[in-house]
Amino acid sequence: MESSSPSVPFPQLLGPVESTYRPCTIPYRFPSDNPRKATPVEIQWIELFLNSVPSFKQRAESDPTVPDAPAKAEKFAQRLRELILRELGFRDIFKKVKDEENAKAMTLFEGVVQRNDEIEDDGRRVENLVRGVLAGNIFDLGSAQLAEVFAKDGMSFLASCQNLVSRPWVVDDLDAFVSKWTKKSWEKAVIFVDNSGADIILGILPFARELLRRGTKVVLAANDMPSINDVTYPELIEIINKLKDADGKLAGVDASDLIVANSGNDLPVIDLSSVSPELAFMANDADLVVLEGMGRAIETNLYAQMKCDSIKIGMVKHPEVAQFLGGRLYDCVFKFNEA
Repeated sequence: MESSSPSVPFPQLLGPVESTYRPCTIPYRFPSDNPRKATPVEIQWIELFLNSVPSFKQRAESDPTVPDAPAKAEKFAQRLRELILRELGFRDIFKKVKDEENAKAMTLFEGVVQRNDEIEDDGRRVENLVRGVLAGNIFDLGSAQLAEVFAKDGMSFLASCQNLVSRPWVVDDLDAFVSKWTKKSWEKAVIFVDNSGADIILGILPFARELLRRGTKVVLAANDMPSINDVTYPELIEIINKLKDADGKLAGVDASDLIVANSGNDLPVIDLSSVSPELAFMANDADLVVLEGMGRAIETNLYAQMKCDSIKIGMVKHPEVAQFLGGRLYDCVFKFNEA
């Protein structure tokens, strides 16, 4: 991580962190593997990252904030990703597309929450909100296939909600969560957010708004620095300020207990043994932790154990992850654990 801030373990991790927590869901190699030879899984992931380079190069070429962007983009394409981009002066090559998608999603926000509010049954409403989180999570330019689709004609949020793969999902604890939701309210929830656009605005924020309406304090933990199209801490503050009305309400719901925190992270995945002290302080009394997105919820923390209730939610957007989990590409993960 490039952030200069000190880091501390996330306080809701079940300890001792040093021996019980490993931010890696998929085993890339085993002790029996030849240390001098790449494993098939390692090769798969190297190919996955290589396949994303052309879309990164295309974004970098059109970055108006960097002199000689095309030449530097070509130089980047011959080397690595975020680290080299920053070394060459590209701070956030996805800034333009993030701003565009945020603007589009904000025009749809009121309609999305209105449709949720019209569902009178608590269980059906929360299931609809969860489906919205999963549908929003499709907006991910870290996937080469999805980046190509967005470059052509974008995606419809409502169509995505309707076209989620059928249940049961590859990890499906939704019924257990709905049952708990109708019987329990949490005091404070910490939600590790993922992408800009439909993901944060049409997926996470309606879910967070529903928690607020039920009396839960909500902390949204966002990246310190840009990584692919993940929403950053400053961007999320700006988004929420634009969505609030003059009375500080989010589509009619008091948002005074909605807080944005800097996670201290600068990657599309997250190591919970190293978060910002600010976030750790805010999360110390949380009784619900939500990790969203393939990188944070599935690839690094699917099996992370918490002291409090937890949700890991995201869409499976890489064939390698689908194969490991025994599911389908674009399958869904909703893992709910009670403390």
